[in-house]
Order: sequence, then C-alpha cells, then structure tokens
Amino acid sequence: MALHTIPARRGLALAVKKGQHYKVINTHGYQIVDHWAFNADDPREFMSMEHCHVAIDKLTPVVGDSMVTNKRRPIITLMEDTSPGVHDTLIAACDIYRYQQLGAKGYHDNCTDNLAAALKALGVAQPETPCPFNLYQNTQYHAGKGFAYLPTVSKKNDYVLFRADMDAVVAFSCCPQDMVPVNSGNPTEAHVEII
Repeated sequence: MALHTIPARRGLALAVKKGQHYKVINTHGYQIVDHWAFNADDPREFMSMEHCHVAIDKLTPVVGDSMVTNKRRPIITLMEDTSPGVHDTLIAACDIYRYQQLGAKGYHDNCTDNLAAALKALGVAQPETPCPFNLYQNTQYHAGKGFAYLPTVSKKNDYVLFRADMDAVVAFSCCPQDMVPVNSGNPTEAHVEII
C-alpha cells in the first residue's frame, strides 16, 4: 500500500494498473476532490460524465457502478463508499474564468490548472479538461430554481474506493473553491491510498 497526499488547493496524478484499487480519503471531512481518469495508453479516451449518466442511468453512481469513457468502456468501478454518497457529476472543473466571474482579483488556484500540472508531472499530454467526478461535492439542483452550492456532508476520513478497469492515469484536485461555501471556506488536503 502507498499513501499519497493531494495538497490543499493542488492536484495529483497517479498511474494505476487494471484491477488495482485506490481509496480517495476525505481526510478532514469537508474537502471536495475533483477526480478524472484517462486511458494510460491513449489519454484522448477519458472518464466522461455525459457517457456515465447513460451507462449507469443515474446522475450519481452508487457502489457497483462502473464509470465509462467517451468510448463507452468501463474505466473505474465504485467499490465502496463510506460517505453519505453525495457526489456531483454535473459541475465543470473550476478555472480562472469562474473565479473572475466571482470577483477574484488576479490569479486564483483552480482545478483546471491543477489537472494540467498533475498530468504534466507524469509526462501525460492533456487532451482537454473533461467534466470531473466531483467527490464529496454537495451541489443540489432544484427544478426551476437552479443549483444550490452547499457544504459537503461527508465526515472526517470518509473514503471512496475504486477499482481500475483498465490501465489508467487517475488524477485529483483538492478544489480550491473558497468563494462559495462548498469547502466550508477552507480548502485543505486529502489523500489517495493505492492498494
């Protein structure tokens, strides 16, 4: 087993082999972790939220569901979830433009840049920024009213366990969002354990 830190406000990418398991730990209990997965042999094939919605026939996966790529092939499977199961598959990764819209002055850390930096550290060419699987994100949609961006409902050391269904590069960002209350205003670290 190997434990890796996703630093607060930063990203991390790791190579996993088919059949290998990895655990994404919400170390402090209130941190959103954006999650992506790319085919290790061709990063142009990646976990796609749009295709997952059709494959699992729901907006949020539950234990036993396989997440699929933009070629509709399983890439990871959700094996265990000790959190309340509140995750998001609709909201795009934050970027500098989002923070500018929210009133940020100058540069603001963001998940889009975190993904690019994490993949670059592994020598992986990033084809685009797919919509992430936002672990622990409590964004609720109310018909006719829109989205409510709420604090997470996970607890300290809750985790989600995945199995890789192909050789993959999995990537994570400890979301630096501190301008809406999703991270309780205090982005922090999280951890990934390769099993």
